[in-house]
Amino acid sequence: MKKDLIDDRFGRFREIPFELARMGHTVDGLCLSYAQKNAGYVKDGKVLWKSINATLLKVPGLIAYILNVHKIAASADVIWACSDSFYGIIGYFLARIHRSPLVFDLYDNFEFYLAARLPILKQLYRYVLRKCDAVTCISKPLAGLIRSYGRTGPLYVLENAVRKDIFKPQDKELCKKILGLPLKARIIGTAGALYRNRGITTLFHAFQSLKPKYPDLHLALAGPRDIDIPRSPGFIDLGVLALDQVPFLLNALDVAVVCNRNNDFGRYCFPQKAREIMACGIPLVAARIGSMEELLSSHPSWLYDPENAHSLAGAIERRLTEQDTSYGDMPDWSDLALKLEDIFLSLKVRN
Repeated sequence: MKKDLIDDRFGRFREIPFELARMGHTVDGLCLSYAQKNAGYVKDGKVLWKSINATLLKVPGLIAYILNVHKIAASADVIWACSDSFYGIIGYFLARIHRSPLVFDLYDNFEFYLAARLPILKQLYRYVLRKCDAVTCISKPLAGLIRSYGRTGPLYVLENAVRKDIFKPQDKELCKKILGLPLKARIIGTAGALYRNRGITTLFHAFQSLKPKYPDLHLALAGPRDIDIPRSPGFIDLGVLALDQVPFLLNALDVAVVCNRNNDFGRYCFPQKAREIMACGIPLVAARIGSMEELLSSHPSWLYDPENAHSLAGAIERRLTEQDTSYGDMPDWSDLALKLEDIFLSLKVRN
């Protein structure tokens, strides 16, 4: 998610353990950092995290990580392995040594990542998915993919949730003032990963096609990127915003866009930004692919054909007029923690 779990205290891997600990469970977490960070113990609420640096050569850090997992697993009632295929594989074999149940969490289709495409690792990854005690995954399409690998055991969908203390409706004009955005303009935009493989260029082209028709229209963007933001009239680049600044951008928008492509990532992900946009009560447009196609199936006019700038421009234009935001209640992270608690307890009883 391009956020550091410990430094940014953001996202699925931080929030669900945090809520489980608040419910009274003892939760220890272990992270392997690929960047050089302050290693050691960090307390986040009632969760005790330990961070280990992978180091430049990677192998010494990896060995230290495995030894630490081995120590934690020895006294664990259940192991929740997250973040990448590699950690599920490590968790599986250590769980078998210590006779602890393993729940393997997939927040993306890990085969889209390099590690799971490597020989042997790919086979091990699919073997662990078939054999581990339970799998939690982020979307229904991804659950279907895991079933196609031959998994017959427990498989649960835990979509992303949202922090309602941060992401909530706020005054549009005030949010524009905070970020220095034009007060009289209509603004569309997005906050999050601005990457080619997510189809962000489609949004650029759609906006440029709308700008002559709507001179007051602006496109505001924030987030990490692998592409230059055009320096053309109406484009506003806010860089990478801190987490507590993102709701100001979302609430300043007239329409928020969730871009994706029809690839092995887009078909199986559940965009975190979609929940955040909905929680802020902002009109949403999303690519007609995977979980978003299913989530917005009763509102097809809110969807656009992936990588089709004309289709996206049409959807944005409709949403500038049709401002309906009747999304229903958004799940927060405590809701997901309750579901995961039930999964853990059922495994503890079975084992």
